[in-house]
Amino acid sequence: MKASTKKEILSWVKTLALAIIIVFICRQFIFTPTSVFGESMSPTFHDADRVIVSKTSGIQRFDIIVFDAPDLEGEHYIKRVIGLPGDSIKMEDDVLSINGKEYPEEYLSENKENNTLEELTFDFTLEEITGKTKVPKDMLFVMGDNRLNSKDSRIFGFVPYDSVIGEVKFRFYPVNAVGVPE
Repeated sequence: MKASTKKEILSWVKTLALAIIIVFICRQFIFTPTSVFGESMSPTFHDADRVIVSKTSGIQRFDIIVFDAPDLEGEHYIKRVIGLPGDSIKMEDDVLSINGKEYPEEYLSENKENNTLEELTFDFTLEEITGKTKVPKDMLFVMGDNRLNSKDSRIFGFVPYDSVIGEVKFRFYPVNAVGVPE
């Protein structure tokens, strides 16, 4: 083999190795793709939606996060952050109150319009469902947007910060065979 051919092959091998290392570092520490399973975040996200999760974002109230499922080994959930450490939470007549302040939940409007029941979210206080008056340090309280069909903190309790994979930043819409979003 000629020396120039060997140099060319070595150059390609180095480039591919560098690309693999960069992808690995990005997926481990900066962002990762994942899929949505189930309808608990409908209509915001639907089953099989693909999303990009940022692993470097600071988590804020109402962010949508992906975290390790506390009740299913090796699975992940996607939910909306409702309560941060120190927050007290109350839901009454479909109105969310955090620390005594009412918050409109515009992201629930479509579900409220399609709801045939009186309330989309049953009334509760944080203490009634968790035994705590405030969200503990290093914990989050999360709920799905499809309140009638969501396994969330109302069922499994608080989510530890160290189980959070990251914040959802982008959604990829499925594309059909002719390249048109479905």
